[in-house]
Amino acid sequence: MTSSTDEHKLVGPIVRGFDPDIVAALTEAIQLDNPDADIVVEDHSGYVRIHAPWFLKVTSDSLEYVAGESIPLASLEPAIAGFAGRMRYVGDHELHWYLERED
Repeated sequence: MTSSTDEHKLVGPIVRGFDPDIVAALTEAIQLDNPDADIVVEDHSGYVRIHAPWFLKVTSDSLEYVAGESIPLASLEPAIAGFAGRMRYVGDHELHWYLERED
């Protein structure tokens, strides 16, 4: 769990809860892609916050693995209501949420 002093350093998506399968797949894929991260998942009924300090990523390979079908990362955009930090696509197969500039 993050300390209260690190709360302003959290990054990650805020996912609408209208499709629980997408929320579950994204949550599990993020956990697979960030094995050393201190990930916090907060279910607020209508939306789910998935966050960790400083950096999170999700890959299309992990998302496909947990969902059992191909889900292009760009197709997640309608489900992502917002995010903390910055968000950047790395090619077509990886999505990053981060606090500091990556360029």
